[in-house]
Amino acid sequence: KRRQPSKGRLTAQKLCEAIAFLQPEGAIIVDESLTSGTAYWNASSTLPTPFTHLTLTGGAIGIGPPLSLGVAIACPGRRVINFQADGSGMYTLQALWSQAREKSKVLSIICRNGTYNILKIEQSKQKLKLSGVTAKASTELSSPQIDWVSLANGMGVP
Repeated sequence: KRRQPSKGRLTAQKLCEAIAFLQPEGAIIVDESLTSGTAYWNASSTLPTPFTHLTLTGGAIGIGPPLSLGVAIACPGRRVINFQADGSGMYTLQALWSQAREKSKVLSIICRNGTYNILKIEQSKQKLKLSGVTAKASTELSSPQIDWVSLANGMGVP
C-alpha cells in the first residue's frame, strides 16, 4: 500500500515520500539525489507496484541526466524520473538538451541545496580539514545562484 507523504514544510524526507507516493507503476527512478534522497529507499519499499531504481555506482558523480536519457530511449513505454542533486547535475547539464531533442519522457527533480554536499562528506571521511574562503567556495553553488528552470528552458525542456 502506498504511504501518504507527510504534511508540512518541504524537507528532503518529505520529497522522497512524495516521489514514492506519486511515481507511476513501472517507473524507472534514476536516483542521483545523493544526500537529499537518502530516505527514498525506505519511502519506496512498500510500493505495491513494480518499478526500477537505478542508483549511483562507485564514487563518480554526474550520471543522472545522461543515464535518464539512455533509459528513456531504451524503455520508451516507461516513465523516467531523474531524482537529481544540483551539484552533480551540473557535471552533465548538456543532457537536458539531448532529452529535449529526443522528446524523451524524463521528469527531472532537482534537489537544490546550493552545495556539493557529497564532496563535503567525502572530505570529512578523508579527514581533510579545509578552511578559508577559497576552500569553502570550492563546494558551494550559491554564488552565482543556479537557476535550473532557466537552464532547462534554455535547453528546450518543457
